[in-house]
Amino acid sequence: MFLNYIKEFFVKKSLKNNLHIVKNEVFTSNVQTIGLLIDESEFRHSKELVKELILQGIVFENIKIVAYRGKLKKKKAYSRPTFCKKHINWKGEFTEEFLSEFTDSEFDLLISYYEIEKPILMMTTSKSKAKFKVGFSSVDKTLNRWMIDTEMENYKLFVSELFKYLKSIK
Repeated sequence: MFLNYIKEFFVKKSLKNNLHIVKNEVFTSNVQTIGLLIDESEFRHSKELVKELILQGIVFENIKIVAYRGKLKKKKAYSRPTFCKKHINWKGEFTEEFLSEFTDSEFDLLISYYEIEKPILMMTTSKSKAKFKVGFSSVDKTLNRWMIDTEMENYKLFVSELFKYLKSIK
């Protein structure tokens, strides 16, 4: 238990150092690929959220999803790549290959679908090489280029507002 607090301290320190590297990417193209980082310990409507993205014209094969859970059950098989805080080491590096692949992918858009600041989720967002990052306004403002002020459970409003803004800047 005490070691978890120390580990979280070091991850926060790595995150703080990582946040100083600001990337000012300009969004100029249509959204083809989406990375979706979901906190499933707080949100249980991932499938419905994906369906809303598909209704906006995104092809399902172009949506890559990674889910976070507070604790993973050992004998449970998850339908999507799922991780927890044990999948990050003391230096703030990922120990799972799918997490490294996710952050190294150059998505057109990364949707950070979490509204509570958790160091591992924030580290995943900050390390992502996505061209454009969108999240909730309740999370640190330096992580995302756009912040949408809504609640997590209202995923339909989040997606509609997101695509309304994306269409307006084309």
